[in-house]
Amino acid sequence: MTTCIKNAIIVNNGEKIIGSVIIENGIITAVQANEPEPEGWYDNIIDAHQCYLIPGVIDDHVHFRDPGLTHKADMLTESAAAAAGGVTSFMDMPNCKPQTITLEALEDKFKMAAEKSIVNYSFYFGATNNNADLFSQLDNTRICGIKLFMGASTGNMLVDDTNALKQIFSKANMLIATHCEDPSIIQWNTELVKMKYGENPDIALHPRIRSEEACWQSSSLAVQMAKETGARLHVLHISTARELQLFEDKPLAEKHITAEVCVPHLLFSEEDYKTLGSRIKCNPSIKTAFDREMLRCALNTDCIDVIGTDHAPHLLSEKQGGALKAVSGMPSIQFSLVCMLELVKEGVTTIEQVVKKMCHAPADLFQLDRRGYIRPGYKADLVIVNPNHEWTVTQDCIFSKCGWSPYEGRTFHSKVEKTFVNGELVYADGNVNTCHRGEALHFNR
Repeated sequence: MTTCIKNAIIVNNGEKIIGSVIIENGIITAVQANEPEPEGWYDNIIDAHQCYLIPGVIDDHVHFRDPGLTHKADMLTESAAAAAGGVTSFMDMPNCKPQTITLEALEDKFKMAAEKSIVNYSFYFGATNNNADLFSQLDNTRICGIKLFMGASTGNMLVDDTNALKQIFSKANMLIATHCEDPSIIQWNTELVKMKYGENPDIALHPRIRSEEACWQSSSLAVQMAKETGARLHVLHISTARELQLFEDKPLAEKHITAEVCVPHLLFSEEDYKTLGSRIKCNPSIKTAFDREMLRCALNTDCIDVIGTDHAPHLLSEKQGGALKAVSGMPSIQFSLVCMLELVKEGVTTIEQVVKKMCHAPADLFQLDRRGYIRPGYKADLVIVNPNHEWTVTQDCIFSKCGWSPYEGRTFHSKVEKTFVNGELVYADGNVNTCHRGEALHFNR
């Protein structure tokens, strides 16, 4: 089966060209630059006139809630949301039920994904205070990394023992991805806020509890331990301008310590609590407009390496209450790419940088096999995006099982038209092929 996507604005390797991409049996066989009308015969021809053709987005940070928390999300519904958003591969976190902290639980998730996931997948193995001895048994060609909670968050997987942290950083045989918030600072802030504002303080106080200092102290410790042990460190969801000081502005290939920023921290600021309330409550918290501005500026440097989502669905009933009662986390994956393209429209960044940070860099950072670029011989994970299609998010277009989005009512000016996973069309014109199944990702390590 051969498919030709013709007349596309191909965004790849830092440039835009008009051309065609040929797909055969799930693999890109040719990229014909400056040839909008390709020669030859094909089973399918798709005209991408005036649309971008980009590599599939690779999201290094999701919580699809399977197993055990499937009342609010599961791998089928959330991978459908991913496909609708142009995300063709995801890396899922271990704080589900049971937690992915044993080899058996890890294998169960792979089996589950093979049965359910529409897009490609891999999983983090969760670090605890006493399971570092299992790291040597992990296959680092199948596992994206080890997830370390250096701050308490959803799922209660906090590692707060100094000796355990040293063991994890010393024994990890692959990338360590960290959630960094100092729990002692958070607890101190919580008590102060409760003393002043009562047991259910307003949601706007969330960034006072989950403060800049809590992030800085924990991220600093992670960076220090990585330097001392030589561990490969990836700090997740940077949320403050101050933390940017911890990371070097140099090419990814030259770095051993890298950073991720998530879409909500680029889109929202603390002013948005007034209108969106607990819908934008997440950990780390949404912080000041200055923090958001500095994170946006860092997108155009090599200080920030990748853009993820921290897609974390909850039911709206679980999001009720103030800063201490409403659960933290929001669904983001279906709208992550179009959110970033709004920043392109606003002049904050460029489409080339968006593709670099959402497609190329995740593939390079995790050493993914033949994904993340539009190149002959690579897997045909591709997205067609119309950059001139205005539309508004309504509840009926949401694929996430939780049924809501912080972006409801927001008007976007770009739209994902088609998504291909391993050469197959899995999303087109508002419909997902729920019969398709993605592949387990492979890492060249």
